[in-house]
Amino acid sequence: MLKFERGWILLSWFAVVLFAITDGVTLRAAAAGCSVKPQALTCEYLAEPLGLDVAQPRLSWKLTATHPKQRGQSQTAYQILVASNKKLLAIGKADLWDSGQVTSDQSVNLIYAGKPLASGQVCYWVVRVADETGQWSRWSAPRQWSMGLLHPEDWHAAWIGATNAIRPEADRARSGNPPDPWLRKTFELPARPAQAVIYVASVGYHELYVNGHKVDDTVLAPGTTDYRVRARYVTYDITKFLRRGRNAIGIWLGTAWSIFPPYQTEDKPCGPLVLAQAELRFKDGQTRQIVTDATWKTHPSPNTLLGNWDANNFGGEAYDARNELPDWDAASCDDAAWPAVTVYHPDLKLSAMEALPNRRVKPIKPLGMQEVKPGVYRVDLGVNFAGWVEVPLTGAPGDRVEFQFSERAEEAMTHNLHSTYVIGPSGKGTFCNRFNYAVGRWVQISGLKTAPTLDQIRGWLIRTDYQRVGEFECNDPLLNRIYQTALWTFENLSLGDYVVDCPQRERRGYGGDAHATMDTALDNFSLGAFYTKWAQDWRDVQQPDGDIPYTAPTYSGGGGPGWSGFCITLPEEIYHRYGDTRILEENFPMMQRWLAFMDTKATNNILQRWGGD
Repeated sequence: MLKFERGWILLSWFAVVLFAITDGVTLRAAAAGCSVKPQALTCEYLAEPLGLDVAQPRLSWKLTATHPKQRGQSQTAYQILVASNKKLLAIGKADLWDSGQVTSDQSVNLIYAGKPLASGQVCYWVVRVADETGQWSRWSAPRQWSMGLLHPEDWHAAWIGATNAIRPEADRARSGNPPDPWLRKTFELPARPAQAVIYVASVGYHELYVNGHKVDDTVLAPGTTDYRVRARYVTYDITKFLRRGRNAIGIWLGTAWSIFPPYQTEDKPCGPLVLAQAELRFKDGQTRQIVTDATWKTHPSPNTLLGNWDANNFGGEAYDARNELPDWDAASCDDAAWPAVTVYHPDLKLSAMEALPNRRVKPIKPLGMQEVKPGVYRVDLGVNFAGWVEVPLTGAPGDRVEFQFSERAEEAMTHNLHSTYVIGPSGKGTFCNRFNYAVGRWVQISGLKTAPTLDQIRGWLIRTDYQRVGEFECNDPLLNRIYQTALWTFENLSLGDYVVDCPQRERRGYGGDAHATMDTALDNFSLGAFYTKWAQDWRDVQQPDGDIPYTAPTYSGGGGPGWSGFCITLPEEIYHRYGDTRILEENFPMMQRWLAFMDTKATNNILQRWGGD
């Protein structure tokens, strides 16, 4: 037994020594290269953004361990190269900016400090880092960003819309909203451009089509904005959609926020507008602009907003497939009989939509469907959500199908959320929301002669397309369920790059709800761009005397100083989370003016009641 013990001890020591030798070899091999590498490069919190209007964009990256089990890895230095084309980067050249080797552990919001950037300029960049031993990593994969239109004089387009966009409130209340308009322009090109982008700003939502194709998968663009003050433009790369010869650009406008009562001003109609400017560059160096102006044509689309886009009456959409024109967005469409658009002159600031777009982010499969009475079907989607519902339809031409959305099992419709679809000549169609969204768990469908099957019906959660960055899970199913429910709630309240109180009834951006959700949101999602955009909304709604409403960008709604005081919390929290000093600089004047206003409502440093009841 003693011999066995001694042998076991010797064997154990041999194993320890062998492990130390081999592990030492591994460590020495690892030390020969950098222990960390830069990945997930972003610019202004976004991956390869188009059309920034920030003069000095900020660059960030994440560090990944080369050997995940090693300890003590860190960045001790970095070097950034920015060039006007990828070929220069491939040989280590930077004609726009070379930061040099900077001793720093900072990897978030490094400010571009190179040559001044011009409107429309495309920038390519790479970064490398040094680790805790001074070893340099390889250069990252190249990434890019592009600049938008940086100066008012860069815009040569005009605001356009349908002539019937001007509708007095009383008239709309009696006869409803005019159809969402189509607008289009045809033009000839001598060759396919080497590069083509288009900047599209709209009052209300828009979708962009080129030669019969919707150019991307985003929906409900742009994010919600205070149309008393500004409009936001989205930049689209349309190079692959253009061709030699005849081309067509089509824009489908959605009424939506354009008729929101607090946004009405005397310098613009109560209806959707668009401003668009395409910049085309050819291989031979020639350039061309296509802009919205009085030469564009317009036609009513089959889609019309239901409701007045205000509290308890956001309604839905009426789609009449009998009015479809399948080639309305194609170059082949005969638009000779279409009337010309009307040019408008609203006084609006133009800002790039420097935030993530809205998308269909999660499919929702229904749990069941029952025929509650002859020809009336009630679909249970299994979860309360804000988004779109898609249903294939079959019937006789002219059949009207009604959709009612509800949050309660015992009610056919809640909060007046409903839509209609009129079947066209083919006898078939598909209902799906386009410029509005529904809220609820149940959908009651009436007017069908043939019911769809359950597997044909889909729901879609729609929200700003931010990414998940945090997780929590424990061995208590109840806590896990509470956690998941909290995140689901936030996701359903964050369509349009701001947080709403309730998506079905008000859609206001209350500061109180923002306070209640911000920690949870930032713990779990990447929201730097989201809150940067929302901070600008709070600046926009500030009044001349420094007062700030309880909601942004939506003005109306009740609350108190804690609601308006989100103008303090938002920039401060983003600074703490992301080391973002620029958001403090941009919003500090707003904070000062609001606090000065609060002083006028205080006696002996105690706030007194003011305003409403």
